[in-house]
Amino acid sequence: MAIAKSERLMNLALCLLGTRRPLSKRELRGSIEAYLEASGDDAFNRMFERDKDDLRELGLVIETVENLDGETGYLARRDSNRLPPITLDAEEAAALGLAAKVWQQARLAGAASGALQKLRAAGMPEAEDSYDTQPSALEPRIPVHEAAFEPLMLACRDRRPVVFDYRKANAARPETRHVEPWTLECWRGHWYLAGWDRDRGAERVFRLSRITGKVRSRAGAFTAPVPDVVTVRETVESWAGETATRSARIRLRTGCGYPLRARAQAVTEGDDGWDDLEIPYGHGLDAWLVEFGPDVVVLEPADLRADVVERLRAVAKG
Repeated sequence: MAIAKSERLMNLALCLLGTRRPLSKRELRGSIEAYLEASGDDAFNRMFERDKDDLRELGLVIETVENLDGETGYLARRDSNRLPPITLDAEEAAALGLAAKVWQQARLAGAASGALQKLRAAGMPEAEDSYDTQPSALEPRIPVHEAAFEPLMLACRDRRPVVFDYRKANAARPETRHVEPWTLECWRGHWYLAGWDRDRGAERVFRLSRITGKVRSRAGAFTAPVPDVVTVRETVESWAGETATRSARIRLRTGCGYPLRARAQAVTEGDDGWDDLEIPYGHGLDAWLVEFGPDVVVLEPADLRADVVERLRAVAKG
């Protein structure tokens, strides 16, 4: 009868935690029954690498050590895998519970749920949760629809360079970008990646919905320093148009463009089916206006109008 994967993982974890010196693959294979039953070295190597990655995903810190003979060994030190006492008050527990509800993306939902279960088992106080006991029309959610989100999230976490094809709003074809990913930010319902563009030698921000094809990981370390979180967030907001430096005047079809109306500094209602709006004008506004298609006409400034027209022409060309 095949040995269950959970039992195999438990046995591997106990071996790595119980040793005082690094154990080689050969030693681990001889100590764990499921590995002895593996049909050949290739099958064992694939199984061991998957199990090692799974244990690390579960939070076990596994060290890789090379001995004097050049043989690689593995161990999990107890002091590296011991959590300090958890002291959360009711308000902190409630905040964690609310944060866990935010994610709709399947991978993060499972991780958040598992983390809460571990914290509660360790003594985290149970918080009163109005979301579970009372129906509500409003619930916190962060939708994630882009296929690039998960590989980029993991690349940011592991500090791994990536390669992907990216189509700018005013470009007919995508181009390959080599990026050192820093962080992902959600702004106005869209996800953005901030990182270091190796080809351009500069900081860049990429909208995930414009990434085409698969995100491929690359080996090697980052070549540029990673800034602090605050700086990265400010960069994302600036590139996405959050930081306004002046105002723009647009015509908006009546009954359309409610996100634009919400940001408007002034609105003049017309009787011809169009309203005049004054809105903040920052970097990225042209790309946002293009999304509203024929429902928006830019009046001024002239450079914004030209940028929007150029983007619409690029879209029309395919």
